[in-house]
Amino acid sequence: MSRSIYTDGVANITMVDGVVRYDLVTMSPAKEEGKFNVSPVASVSTSVQGMLRTYDQLSKVINKMVEQGVLKKTEPADPVVDDTTH
Repeated sequence: MSRSIYTDGVANITMVDGVVRYDLVTMSPAKEEGKFNVSPVASVSTSVQGMLRTYDQLSKVINKMVEQGVLKKTEPADPVVDDTTH
């Protein structure tokens, strides 16, 4: 491995002609309270199969951290249904 890149997350995920592209980003506090500046640090291009392998590996790491108690899994919130339109 030639170098290490720190990232706070990903942004701008797109797929064109079977190639998945996304930016690795860092976040820093903005002047406005509770806001962040997002800055790209690198771009990644991979095949769909490469993205699926990455997803599988990340899922395994997350599940292991849940088992170890490092992370707590939360259930998605129920969708809000607007019954006032009937």
